[in-house]
Amino acid sequence: MANVQILDGGLGTSLGDLYNIEFSSSTTPLWASHMLVSDPSTLEACQTDFGRAGVDVLLTATYQVSPEGFKRTKTAEHPNGIPASAIAPYLRTAVEVAQRAKVRDSASVALSLGPYGACMIPGQEYSGAYDAEHDSEESLYAWHLQRLNMFVEAGVVGQLKYVAFETLPRLDEVRAVRRAMKDSGIQVPFWIACVFPRDDEKLPDGSDVREVVHAMLGSQGGPVPWGVGINCTKMHKLSGLVDLFGRAVKEIAGDAPALVLYPDGTNGEVYNTTTQVWEKPSELNDNVSDRAWEVQLAQVVNESYEKGHFKSFLVGGCCKASHLDIKKLGEQFKAN
Repeated sequence: MANVQILDGGLGTSLGDLYNIEFSSSTTPLWASHMLVSDPSTLEACQTDFGRAGVDVLLTATYQVSPEGFKRTKTAEHPNGIPASAIAPYLRTAVEVAQRAKVRDSASVALSLGPYGACMIPGQEYSGAYDAEHDSEESLYAWHLQRLNMFVEAGVVGQLKYVAFETLPRLDEVRAVRRAMKDSGIQVPFWIACVFPRDDEKLPDGSDVREVVHAMLGSQGGPVPWGVGINCTKMHKLSGLVDLFGRAVKEIAGDAPALVLYPDGTNGEVYNTTTQVWEKPSELNDNVSDRAWEVQLAQVVNESYEKGHFKSFLVGGCCKASHLDIKKLGEQFKAN
């Protein structure tokens, strides 16, 4: 039987859908991470929903944390923006909230770190179209290293089981985060998950899966991640992508890492980064299945295990996957 851990779901969409939190121009620089500044108690309630759903791993509310994001966030105490010298307490809050929210002592906390594009306005993690100052591996390496060092200096690394680099849309950024992990000195298992929003099976920058896996697991550039995989991607694409991942891992790495999968929990909706609204298509297309989300995801995992590509899995949800979806996902594996 496959070794399966359950990850949590979509934090930002759960805050909006279940707690009536509205994200506006004042919160955009930090998105869900703004809750660390404005309302940690509601954040903890939302994350505790996932803890009670039985997750094994809970992500921190730090996906869009960045020095620039804090600098653009104005508060009564910091009317000109939160300076770098004042960021550490918010980072400690993120980890402390997640530690309380995981509920079960056996569960663990992962540090959520999105790509540079998630910190742009509007976000560019689905396009990989970065500004000129962050349009190279070297500049992305420097940016990710600076952010990792913020958490080192805040003294929270010892409370983490994993570090998660999520929704990476570019090959150079995959290479950059491995180098940044090496030079940060953080000795914590990490995973890298990429996003595949195109109609084909390539990253937004045009890289194919074999190139992605080679950048993730090749001998050059930095430590080998504990896990690799896919997040924030439509469910109908998952089976084909996982098969390509499995073949590439077998060819490139030998020993397989964990496969990390947390696709969107949407039913055909698409997020508009300009209006910041989830838009439903005028009519559902052939790619939207009538089978339950958790049933589809469990099938992808089981099929990959049966093919022998991966033995260990971390499985959860991304945008629009609520704690109710995650609970049902866990029940799928208990039933098997």
